[in-house]
Amino acid sequence: MAQLVGVIMNKVPMTITGAEQLKDELKKLKSIDRPNITKAIKEAREKGDLKENAEYHAAREEQSFVEGRIKDIEGKLSNAQIIDIKTFPKSSRVIFGSTVVIIRLDDNKKMTYMLVGEDEADIKENKISITSPIARSLVGKDEGEIVEIKTPDGSKEFEIEEVKYV
Repeated sequence: MAQLVGVIMNKVPMTITGAEQLKDELKKLKSIDRPNITKAIKEAREKGDLKENAEYHAAREEQSFVEGRIKDIEGKLSNAQIIDIKTFPKSSRVIFGSTVVIIRLDDNKKMTYMLVGEDEADIKENKISITSPIARSLVGKDEGEIVEIKTPDGSKEFEIEEVKYV
């Protein structure tokens, strides 16, 4: 059992959309950015003295960043646990990939969040990481439940109004 838990813990949860975005970024890095950097390094080398060649050093720095990002994405994709929320039976329980409508009880402010993987989180799109304090407070709870969420202003109570599996 301990071995199974270790395997699951190494998985990186992500939605289908998140996995596709990472695959697209990886394709761009490998097919466009990497060749452009290689070309820039070659052109900078042809200009002579590399010690004082700012173009060469900038290209090498960019190359280092791109190669690091490629390894990072490949690692995440190889450990990805891609979750398609649409394949789960409809439920009122908050899980990874679900969209949750919550109401702050002190002022009745309504908020909607989708619980996604770390790389997909974007507060402007109301997508929050499954590892965020808000998401951790919501996961496993059901519609109608009252949850306490720690905010920068202190703990607040929220009611889970609706859970969507879209």
